[in-house]
Amino acid sequence: MKTIDVITSAAGNSFRSKARTILTVTAVFIGAFTLTITSAIGTGVSSYIDTQIAAFGAPDVLSVMKSTEATPEDAGPTPYDPERAAGAPFQDDTDPLTAKDLESIAAVPGILDVSAARNLAPRYIQYANSGRFELGVNANASLSTPQLAAGSQLSTQGSEPQILLVSNYVQSLGFSGPEDAVGKTVIIGVAEYSGVIREVQAVVAGVQTETILASGAALNPVLAGAIDDIQNTGKPAEMAALSALATAHFDPALDTAAVDGIKAELAGKGFVALTVADQIGVIQSVISGIIGILNAFAVIALIAAGFGIINTLFMSVQERTREIGLMKAMGMGGGRIYALFSLEAVFIGLLGSLIGAVAAVATGTVANTYLTGTVVADLEGLQVLRFAPAPMALVILLVMLIAFLAGTLPARRAARQNPIEALRYE
Repeated sequence: MKTIDVITSAAGNSFRSKARTILTVTAVFIGAFTLTITSAIGTGVSSYIDTQIAAFGAPDVLSVMKSTEATPEDAGPTPYDPERAAGAPFQDDTDPLTAKDLESIAAVPGILDVSAARNLAPRYIQYANSGRFELGVNANASLSTPQLAAGSQLSTQGSEPQILLVSNYVQSLGFSGPEDAVGKTVIIGVAEYSGVIREVQAVVAGVQTETILASGAALNPVLAGAIDDIQNTGKPAEMAALSALATAHFDPALDTAAVDGIKAELAGKGFVALTVADQIGVIQSVISGIIGILNAFAVIALIAAGFGIINTLFMSVQERTREIGLMKAMGMGGGRIYALFSLEAVFIGLLGSLIGAVAAVATGTVANTYLTGTVVADLEGLQVLRFAPAPMALVILLVMLIAFLAGTLPARRAARQNPIEALRYE
């Protein structure tokens, strides 16, 4: 029997007992469908995060703060330190950075410049005769290159106060669309330390899309400085200068080893320094862990389907004992018989995985349409389920491998049949 004959016979023999084969294919389908869906979720979310990191993560910025030493649980409360508390108007797990700290950070070889992060909290934003709306500011704006729906990035030069609005502010402020907002002047209300509200004007440089990594308006240095000055009006000098976080720029051409060296030297001085990739890596690890658990359940379902394949083929071997004996009597070798029954298992796995993959793509398309218009409507560009060819092909191959392994035992039993005893089998 030629190879092509073995393949066609295996495909035809798979449906000798249609009900049994359909039930087995259904079991394989469930596992393949689940594995394809979880793989698509992992691909979609990971792709979105990678895209955001590429846009969000400035490659030459470190977030620097003072390191904190963990206190053992059985050590009791931390003793009060008057020197540490002197001049600190608030208590926090992280000590505020002083001018000396900033000088120490700037002195590290490889650091180009360092500045304390400002805690900007404007009260409202207004355009023309629109209502007033609370304005959230992206504290990580200096670390980002936002994705824009319209306009241009903020200018770090010049004396014009500029703002990047978030897309969900556009209609509320009375603009017909993102393009209409670009170039318009908005009013921002800021409270002095005493509570008196003062207003500053800013030009809308562009409109950014909201992401899971950062939300809120971005301000250029001129506008940020103006808001910071108003907030600090009337505030005691020792409070105005305090900040728990600083941003430090380094040469983006430095390799990973050099950046690690900078972080190590800062650690030796009592600081913790993180790149954006370091901070986002935690999110990726959590997502990978969740996807891994979901994939494990899908694999368990496929293993259960494997036992169904074993049962189906064992029953097939038993029912076709005389046929096997006849094939051997006519000169068909054990290897060909083994291949015949193994291919039946592979065919069942292929059929179940293909149906599962097609059903997963159809379900994912509907789910993406629904989620994009509802749950993740604010996260532009997020496709929750992304069906990439390579992961889907890997799922199909994995299912076929499990099916082949499941069919090995029944195939070996068929190949070892004694032709004389098989012909006598009733």
